[in-house]
Amino acid sequence: MPIYEYECAKCHRRTSVLTTRVSERVRVRCGHCGNRKLNRLMSRFAMPRSEEARLDSLGDASTFSDYNERDPKSIGKVMRKLGREMGDEMSGPDFEQAIEDVESGALDESSDAGDDDF
Repeated sequence: MPIYEYECAKCHRRTSVLTTRVSERVRVRCGHCGNRKLNRLMSRFAMPRSEEARLDSLGDASTFSDYNERDPKSIGKVMRKLGREMGDEMSGPDFEQAIEDVESGALDESSDAGDDDF
């Protein structure tokens, strides 16, 4: 039974639809806002990896070799790499929005107060 993913043209959120067979025609509706105008997405190919394998790939020295904790773009780059390695647990529009907020400097720098205490 295939699962198809769609992105809503109105709210840009994803909706998944399970069908009983490939040839089945589906009238899909956004599960978030009810809109009927959706675009079918190309699904990612999933290859299961153990948590150990994911962490091993992050342990590669090149992962953080050019990381600069004071550069928002550098932080965003590392967050994206972590997101790719962790898979579905760290993906989606909320995660991408958080990265964009970091990269743009939209986070309140006063939240760094007290970080030197560690």
